[in-house]
Amino acid sequence: MTDHRDSDPDPATETFVAHRNLLFTVAYEMLGSAADAEDVLQETWLRWAAVDPEQVRNQRAYLVRITTRQALNRLRTVKRRREAYVGPWLPEPLLTAPDVAEDVELAESLSMALMLVLETLSPTERAVFVLREVFDVDYDEIAAAVDKRPDAVRQINHRARRHVDARRPRQAVSSGQTRAALDAFRAALETGDPQSLLDVLAPDVVLVGDGGGVRQAVLRPIVGADKVSRLFFGGLSKVGGGFSIEPTVVNGNPAFLVRLNGDLDGVLAVRVEDSRVAGIYYVRNPEKLSRITSETPLTLR
Repeated sequence: MTDHRDSDPDPATETFVAHRNLLFTVAYEMLGSAADAEDVLQETWLRWAAVDPEQVRNQRAYLVRITTRQALNRLRTVKRRREAYVGPWLPEPLLTAPDVAEDVELAESLSMALMLVLETLSPTERAVFVLREVFDVDYDEIAAAVDKRPDAVRQINHRARRHVDARRPRQAVSSGQTRAALDAFRAALETGDPQSLLDVLAPDVVLVGDGGGVRQAVLRPIVGADKVSRLFFGGLSKVGGGFSIEPTVVNGNPAFLVRLNGDLDGVLAVRVEDSRVAGIYYVRNPEKLSRITSETPLTLR
């Protein structure tokens, strides 16, 4: 008779796998990098594997706490690394499933625009804001995760929320308005019509490019419809007919895959306000393009 005891699922592994998508989402929201988030999950697993799950009253909260501490450690390190980054730094785009886009709260928290605002917070402020405002973790649990008292955590969150609210995009746009603006934006680029592009760009549109010193990209944000239009059509004039742009969804928000002569050139994430394109985020750094061929599962729960 065959002994199946060795193949029984390990309770610690089962618990970790059950919460893995949540833990990855927490780490990614804090770090903006899938590669760093995966490293954090590996460190979380090593610490979780050394614990007796039966002795942990709230296993989800315990895992979130470990993940937060590891992400905080890494965030302090990458903050220094990003200060030496060539040109603007953008989050690593993730191809996401339709359910992420349908979760308005999650999609907003993952947007390029908001994640760039989160970059301006201190590591502790970012951890507290993400845990409280995105994942609705209670103050006592956050306090345990960041080694602060609950009253201090409340103050940190109040300060971080005020900072974020002053900088986050405020304009609510219907899905129909967004779709119309994106269709017009794509058509203008595909047909090479500068006036059509100017018509769909907000007057104060901002374009941010991330080449990471590996690919050519703008070294500082470009502001204004005229400047952005000239930049696009100046670049397109150099590649001729080898340019294509196809809709996709990254980080739960509308985006485009840009191809030159059939090869992937980058991901163009777009923010729409008042029926016009107000923000364009172009990730060309090839080290950040590995997560757009298969969907990354993300969740708040």
